[in-house]
Amino acid sequence: MAEQIWQVNIAFTEEGDRTRADAILELAEQRFHGFGQAKRAPADPRVPVVGQDLAAARSLSDLSHKLVEAAAERIESFEGRPVTLHV
Repeated sequence: MAEQIWQVNIAFTEEGDRTRADAILELAEQRFHGFGQAKRAPADPRVPVVGQDLAAARSLSDLSHKLVEAAAERIESFEGRPVTLHV
């Protein structure tokens, strides 16, 4: 198998005290989208990078779960029976 490099792009949107992160992984045949959000508490100082860190982590976690689901579906298609994968 040839070496593969996957790149995930994360786009941030800020609206008020919320930061949204969308993590996108585009492969030859599939596109995966993970979503994450962070909300700044009213008493917290305004430090946008903290919201980005949290939102990005949550979007990557969501993306990883979607990749596990896709792997399970692929295994099921080969084995012909349901499988359960854990992260």
